[in-house]
Amino acid sequence: MAEVEASARAGEREESSEEKSPADKFCLDLHRKYVVNLQENTKSFEYAVTEYLRMSGIYWGLTTMHLLSAGEQMKNAEIVEWVMKCQHPSGGFGGSINHDPHMLYTLSAVQILAVLNRMDLLDKDKIAKYVAGLQKADGSFVGDAWGEVDTRFSYCALNCLSLLGRMDVIDVDAAVAFVVSTMNFDGGFGCVPGAESHGGQVFCCVGALAIANALHHVRADDLGWWLCERQCQGGGLNGRPEKLPDVCYSWWVLSSLVVLGRRDWVDRRALAAFILEAQDTAGGGIADRPGDEVDVFHTFFGVGGLSLLGYTEDEEGGIPGLKRIDPVFALPVETLERMGLPVCPL
Repeated sequence: MAEVEASARAGEREESSEEKSPADKFCLDLHRKYVVNLQENTKSFEYAVTEYLRMSGIYWGLTTMHLLSAGEQMKNAEIVEWVMKCQHPSGGFGGSINHDPHMLYTLSAVQILAVLNRMDLLDKDKIAKYVAGLQKADGSFVGDAWGEVDTRFSYCALNCLSLLGRMDVIDVDAAVAFVVSTMNFDGGFGCVPGAESHGGQVFCCVGALAIANALHHVRADDLGWWLCERQCQGGGLNGRPEKLPDVCYSWWVLSSLVVLGRRDWVDRRALAAFILEAQDTAGGGIADRPGDEVDVFHTFFGVGGLSLLGYTEDEEGGIPGLKRIDPVFALPVETLERMGLPVCPL
């Protein structure tokens, strides 16, 4: 009898230890439904208080749906019409209708129209002039007329102008020099010279240098080591030492490792498991970490992280319907291929 019970317990342990694959755990249909419902729920408190960043919210949701092979489920014609209403005579775009233009939302607007193949609607020279007007003499970029300098804006400028095919309107060498000036002793990058290394700023700086064909400035091994040290117990990544893991760094940190050719410096399975545990398996969407409320920001970066990890539909054991994302432009690979832009290999 004791032998039978022991055998049964061993069988239970063996069964419980069998890990489901990401393809089995990923809530594809629920995530699609979650994003689609965001289009309809326009009377909620959350919708009202996120008006200022709606342009980026639409970019996150729309790109997520294209990565999930469901772009046709979005109200694409309405999105295009709304985006164009957010443009100012200066050429820049605001975060919503009647909001001031800003570099962040100008990039999001261009990315949205790139995904939807409606770049024909844009006066590219006007937008390029707006972006170029935000570059300072030291090569840095401000976000808007109020003058904040941040390497986020350097990335946005280079990404936007590359998508528009207008890189010639700025001083690229000066832009590169400013980004390099924010590199720290640990190989990481900050928002301005002397600022703390941060996973989000690393993505912006590595991405900007990649677009400018200037990755030779990066101390790849030093930075790769700093980035892989961002992996915490439980598999998630944080943005700085001693911080909690967050699903969004599955994009910010991992994308930089992919660009540097060092994706395997983190535990791929553990990171995928962390992202999947942060899913809402009842209503869809992905949270910053397991047990928290979901939002479209973390849903996009969680889906993007799984794509960067190689769990795409064209890989063995991948997630059906999950497409590849480019780690530099943060757009579906199929979008860049259609536009004739370079794609970073995984």
